[in-house]
Amino acid sequence: MNILTIENISKSYGEKVLFKDVSFGISEGEKIGIIGVNGTGKSTFLKVIAGLEQPDSGQIAIGNRVRIQYLAQNPAFDPDATVLEQVFRGDSPEMKTVWSYTETMQQVELAPNDEALQQKLIHWSHEMDRLNVWQLESEAKMVLSKLGITAFDAKVGTLSGGQRKRVAMAAALIQPCDLLILDEPTNHIDHASVIWLEQYLQKRRGALLMITHDRYFLDRVVGRMLELDHGQLYSYEANYSRFLELKAEREERELASEQKRQNLLRNELAWIRRGAKARTTKQKARIDRFEKLQELEGPKQNSKVDVSVASSRLGKKILEIEHLSKQIEGKQLIRDFEYIAVREDRVGIIGPNGSGKSTLLNMIAGRITPDEGSIVMGPTVKLGYFSQENQEMNESMRVIEYIKEIAEVVQTADGSSITAAQMLERFLFTPTMQWTPIAKLSGGEKRRLYLLSVLMSAPNVLLLDEPTNDLDIQTLTVLEDYLDDFSGVVFVVSHDRFFLDRTVEKIIAFEGDGKIRHHVGNFTEYEEYMAKYGESPSASSGGSGNGNSGTREQTSEPKREKQERLKFSYKEQKEYDEIDGVIEKTEQKLATVAKQMEEAFSDSARLQELLEEQRKLEEQLEELMERWTYLNELADKIAQSKS
Repeated sequence: MNILTIENISKSYGEKVLFKDVSFGISEGEKIGIIGVNGTGKSTFLKVIAGLEQPDSGQIAIGNRVRIQYLAQNPAFDPDATVLEQVFRGDSPEMKTVWSYTETMQQVELAPNDEALQQKLIHWSHEMDRLNVWQLESEAKMVLSKLGITAFDAKVGTLSGGQRKRVAMAAALIQPCDLLILDEPTNHIDHASVIWLEQYLQKRRGALLMITHDRYFLDRVVGRMLELDHGQLYSYEANYSRFLELKAEREERELASEQKRQNLLRNELAWIRRGAKARTTKQKARIDRFEKLQELEGPKQNSKVDVSVASSRLGKKILEIEHLSKQIEGKQLIRDFEYIAVREDRVGIIGPNGSGKSTLLNMIAGRITPDEGSIVMGPTVKLGYFSQENQEMNESMRVIEYIKEIAEVVQTADGSSITAAQMLERFLFTPTMQWTPIAKLSGGEKRRLYLLSVLMSAPNVLLLDEPTNDLDIQTLTVLEDYLDDFSGVVFVVSHDRFFLDRTVEKIIAFEGDGKIRHHVGNFTEYEEYMAKYGESPSASSGGSGNGNSGTREQTSEPKREKQERLKFSYKEQKEYDEIDGVIEKTEQKLATVAKQMEEAFSDSARLQELLEEQRKLEEQLEELMERWTYLNELADKIAQSKS
C-alpha cells in the first residue's frame, strides 16, 4: 500500500531543470536510496516530497494519517536550548507532550509549592500516559549516546557543526513517523556511529527515503534505488550493488536504441537529399518522420571524469614524523607518534570524532605546531590539502576563472596537455557551467570544484580530510581511480568504509588518550583483526566491510587416505598426543608476527620479511589443521570399533 504518490512533478531554477515529469510511489516500510551527481537536485527533490518546497507542476498525494519526518543537511537549531530540549522540539503530539512535561517538571523543581504548577504537571503526566511516550526520553538518550553525544544538558550553541547534526539526527530518529527522510545522514559521524545507524535503520519498521554516498550503507539498508540523471528519475528494485548491474543494462539498451535512431536519420536524410518531391501523402509522411526523429533527444551520458594529472617529482626523503605529541584544551590527542612515509604510501586515518585525526593532518600541513616532536618534509614534497572546509572562494568569480588562477594548462600522466576548460568538462562542469558564477553552484558542486583545484596543482603528497562528505558517488569513483594511478603519497581521514577499503593499504587508528595503532591492510582487514583479538568496538555489530580477511579460511578437504584403519601406528599415536600443542604454538607464532608487522609499519624491507614468514606459518597451520581433522576422525573410528 502506497503511503505517498508522486505524479508528474517538475522543478526548475531559472534555465536549470532539476527534474521533469517525475512519478513514483512509496510503500509502507519501503527503504529507498537516492543518488545522482552533485547539482542534479537531490536535496531539492527531498524538500519537495517533505512539503518544504513546492513543485513547479505535478502533485504529491499523501495518506491522511501519514506523518513525515525530514532531516536536512544543515538543520536549524536554537543555540540556547540544551541537547535534550532540542531533541524534543517537534511538531508531533508526542514531542509536544514530552517537551511540555519536561518544561513543567523543571518549573516545579524551582517552585515545588506552586499548586498551579502541580496541577499542570498532573495534566501532562496524564497526557504522557495517554500517548504512551514515557520511554521517549530514555530512547532519546540512548540514540544520542550511540551517536557520540553524552552531554545532554550542554547548550546546542556550544557544540560543533558535526555534533549539532547528530543532535538533529537523534531528534529525527525518535520522532514517530511513517516516512523518514534523511539528507546525507552519514556525514560527520564516525565509523561506530555509522554501523549503529545502519543497524538501526535496518530494523526500523517505517518507510525510509535518503540521500547518501556511503555505498556499504546503501548495500545493507535499502531495497530500492532512485537515480536522478539529467532531469529524469530512474527506479531500480535493488540495493546499490545490483543497481550498478541494472544501470549498465539500461544504458546498453539506450545506446542500442540511439544507434538505431541515428541509422534511421541517415537513411531519411539520404532520401531527402536525392531531391524527391513531397507531393504524395507517402512522401510527406517520410518528411514528417524525419523531422520527428530529429526532434527526439538521445540518451545523455555523463562525461567520463578523467583526472590523470601528472604529479610533481618526489625524492627519496618524503615525510618523517618523530616523537610527535599534541594536546588541545588539556586533552591528549597524540602521544609520541612516529611514522616514515615511503613511496606510494596509501594511509587511512580513522578514529572517533574529536580524537585528533584532522589535527594530525593540520600538523603535517604546517597549520598547527606540535607540542613535542618534529615533522620533517623532503625537499621535493609538494603538498595538496583537501580539507573538510572548502577553501575560501571569491564567489563572484566564474568557475573557469577560479581554475585558471591555479593553472591554465596542466600536464597529464602520459605527457599530453589539457586546458583548464577541458579539465573542467572532464570533471562534470559543462561549457555553460564553466561561465557560471561560483555563488550559483550547489554545495556539492563547490566541493567538487575545490577538489579539482587541489588536484590541478600537481601535488605529490595528498592530504584528504573527509573527502567523501558532500561528494557524489560518481565523483568519488573517479577520485578512487585517480588514486590508483597517483604515484605520490596519500593520507586520508575518512569514515567511509567503502572508500577506505578501495584506496588504502595501511591504517592509523586513533584509540583515545593519545594512543595510535598501526595496521597493515585496508579498513575491513583492520576490523577483522580487531574483532579476532576481541578489541574492536564494533566487533559485536558483525563488522563493516566486504574485504578479505587477514586470516586464511580452512577450505581444503582433510586427507582421508588412512581413515579405514582401526588403530594408530606408533608415529600416529605420538602425533595425535602432541598435535594440539603444536597447533597452539603455531598460532602463537602467527600472533607474534602480526604484532611485529604493526611495529614494523614504516620499515618496508622488514615488513616484506614478516609477510613471507606469515605466509609460511599460515600454510603450516593449514596443514596441521588438516592432519588434526584426520587424526581425530581416526580416533573416533577406533573408539567406535572397541565399543
